Amino acid sequence: MASLPGSGINRYALKDGDTFLVCTDTGDLLDEADGMYRDGTRVLSRWFLCLGEGALSLLSAAASQDNVYFVAHLTNQRTAMLEGGPPFSGIHIERTRFLWRGRLHERIACTNYAQAEAVLPLRMEFAADFRDMFEIRGATRARRGHECEPEVSDTQVSLRYEGLDQVVRRTVLAFSERPVELSASQARFQLRVPPRARRELYLEVGEEAGEPTRERFRAAAAKARCAMRLRVRSGARVRSSGRVFNAWLERSRADIALLTSDLATGPYPYAGIPWFSTPFGRDAIITALQTLWLDPRLARGVLAFLAGSQATETSAFRDSAPGKIMHETRKGEMVALGELPFGLYYGGVDTTPLFVMLAGAYVQRTADVGLLEDLWPALLSAMAWIERQCETDPDGFLTYQRGESGGLINQGWKDSGDSVFHADGRMPETPIALIEVQGYVYAALRAMAAMARHRGETEAALHWRRHARRLRAAVEARLWDEELRFYAIARDGRGDNCRVRASNAGHLLYVGLPHEEKAQQVIEQLDGHTFNGGWGIRTLGADQPRFDPMSYHNGSVWPHDVAICAAGMARYGARGPAVRLLAETFEAATHFGMRLPELFCGFPRVPGAPPVAYPVACLPQAWAAGSVFMLLRACLGLNVDAWRREITVEQPRLPVGVDRVQVQGIEIGGKSVSLAFERAGERVLVDRTGGDAEVRVSARL
Repeated sequence: MASLPGSGINRYALKDGDTFLVCTDTGDLLDEADGMYRDGTRVLSRWFLCLGEGALSLLSAAASQDNVYFVAHLTNQRTAMLEGGPPFSGIHIERTRFLWRGRLHERIACTNYAQAEAVLPLRMEFAADFRDMFEIRGATRARRGHECEPEVSDTQVSLRYEGLDQVVRRTVLAFSERPVELSASQARFQLRVPPRARRELYLEVGEEAGEPTRERFRAAAAKARCAMRLRVRSGARVRSSGRVFNAWLERSRADIALLTSDLATGPYPYAGIPWFSTPFGRDAIITALQTLWLDPRLARGVLAFLAGSQATETSAFRDSAPGKIMHETRKGEMVALGELPFGLYYGGVDTTPLFVMLAGAYVQRTADVGLLEDLWPALLSAMAWIERQCETDPDGFLTYQRGESGGLINQGWKDSGDSVFHADGRMPETPIALIEVQGYVYAALRAMAAMARHRGETEAALHWRRHARRLRAAVEARLWDEELRFYAIARDGRGDNCRVRASNAGHLLYVGLPHEEKAQQVIEQLDGHTFNGGWGIRTLGADQPRFDPMSYHNGSVWPHDVAICAAGMARYGARGPAVRLLAETFEAATHFGMRLPELFCGFPRVPGAPPVAYPVACLPQAWAAGSVFMLLRACLGLNVDAWRREITVEQPRLPVGVDRVQVQGIEIGGKSVSLAFERAGERVLVDRTGGDAEVRVSARL
C-alpha cells in the first residue's frame, strides 16, 4: 500500500508474472501511475465503478495476507436509486480481484440489507491508453502509434493499439451479464437485488477474449493461491514470540513471493512496483543474498537467469562488454524501437562483481557442485571483464562511465545523477571508482578463489587471493581519509577523492575489507546521530554537502542499505548497533502497514510522529522486503557452511521485545535442522529443536 503525492489516496498492488496492477483503495484506476500493465505497457488506464452518477463510499480496503486478492468494501451512502426515492444506505458492494496468467479477474458482489428490492444502476468507466512505462515515468516521444477502432459486442469490448514497432497490443474487457448499455468507454447495468439477497457480476480483462463466470473466477483463484502458497512456503520458516514482529516477517515473505516470477531459469524477484516490475540484476542479487540463509532456491534462479543473459558483445548504447552482467531488462514499445537502451542494459558497474559474490555465497551455503560447474564459464567471463577493467586503472580499481547520453550517469546502487560528488558539491569527472564497488570486487575475488579451490584449481585460487590482497591494500591506502576517519565515497577520473561520508562505506564492512581499527571508526560514525536520525542509517551524513532528507539518495533511508550496514557492523562484532537498527527498521515498518517501502525520508525521529514517506517510492520493493531477514541473521550471528554440514552461531542477540525466535527447516545438502533462540537474562541461548544428526550446530555465546 502506498500514497501518491498530494492525493491522500492509498494505492494497492497485485502482480502475476509480467502483469501487475496498481489501484486506489476503492479499487479504481484513476490517474498518475494507476493501471494494469503488461510487458512494460499500460493496457488498462481507467477502471472506475460508480452507482448512477455518484461515486461509491469506501468502508475499507485490504490486500489478502498472501497478496493474491485485493478486496474493497463500498457502500452507496448519499446515493439514490435509479427509480427515485430517498437516499438509501443499505447496499454493500464488495469488489474482489486478482491476477492470473496475465488476466484481471474481478467480482462485484452487491448485497441488499434493506427490506425492499433495490435497483442498482452500476456504471463502469474504462479506457486503455497503451502508454509505455517510460512515458508514465515522464519520457516524451516525438510520435506514437495509433489507436485502432474499438470493437463492441453484447458483452465484450476490444481496445487495440498498433505501435511504431508494428506490434498490436490488445485489451479485451468481458462481462458476465449483458449491460443495458455498452460502448468503447463504459458499461451500464441495472441490477435488481431482492431484500436480504446478494447479486454477483463477474468481469475479466485480458489480452484475449474470455467468458467470465463464477466457476471461472473460483478456478483461477484457486490456482493463483496455490502458486503463491508454493512460493511463500519455500525454504526455512521463522517464527518469534512477538505477534507484531511475526506480522512483519509474514508480510515481508509474502511481498517477496508476490514480486517473484517463475521464469524458465527458476524463481526471480522483480525489483518493485510500479516503476521496476521487471528483472534487475543488482536488486535481485541483493534480495537473494538477504534470503540465502533461509531459501537458497531464489539465489539459484537469479544466478541461472543472469548467467543466461551475460553480455557477449561491446555496445556503447547498452553499456555492454563481454562478461558483464545485466543491470536491467525491459519490454515495451520504446525499448523495442531503441528509443532507450533498457531493453537489455548493462550500465551497472557493481552487478558483475555482485554476481560472483552471490555465486560464492550460494556454493558455500549449498555445496551445489552441479550449478557451480554450469556457472563456471560465466564466472570466468565475469572475472575476466572485472580484471581487464582493473588493469586499466592506475589504482587497480573497477570504474565506470556511461557509453552514451541515454545511459545512466552514475552506475552504482545510488544511480541518480547527483549521488556522487565532491566535498565542495561539484560533480566528479569520470571514470569514477566507487568505494563499495571495490569492496564487491574484493569479495568476488575471494569467492572465485574459494570456488576454484573446491574445483581443484590451486593456481587460479592463488592468483585471485593475491589480487584480493592487492586490492585491499590499495583501498586502504587510497580511499581511507584520516581526517574524516572514514572512507571517501569515490575517486574521480582526475585521481581526486570525493571526500564525502556516505553509507556506501557500510557495504565495505559487509564484505570484510577494512582492517579492524578502521572498521570500528566507520561503525562509530554510522551508529552516531549524523547518520542515524532514529529510523535507520541515512544514505548521507547530515553534515555533508548536498544532504537533503527528501532526496532520493542524498539523505533518505533505504531499508536494504540499513540491513547491509547492520550486517557489516555485526561482522566486526558490533551486535548492539545491529540490534538497534533492526528495532528502528521494525518500528518504521509498523508505520507503513508492515510493508517497508523502497525508501523513506531521512528526517530526524520525533516522539509520537511516524517516519516521513517518500512520495513515489516503490511499494512493495524486493530488497526492502528482504531487509528483515538480513537484519535478523546479523543479530542471530548465524552462518551455514554446507561443505562442512555445519551451522555456527556466534554471540546471538534477539530483537527488542522478542524473547524467542525459532528457525525451522534449514536445509543443508538434503538434510535439515531447526533451531530455537531464547533470551535468558543478559544472554541468548540456542537449542537444536529437531532435524538430522548429520548437521552439526556449534555456538559461541
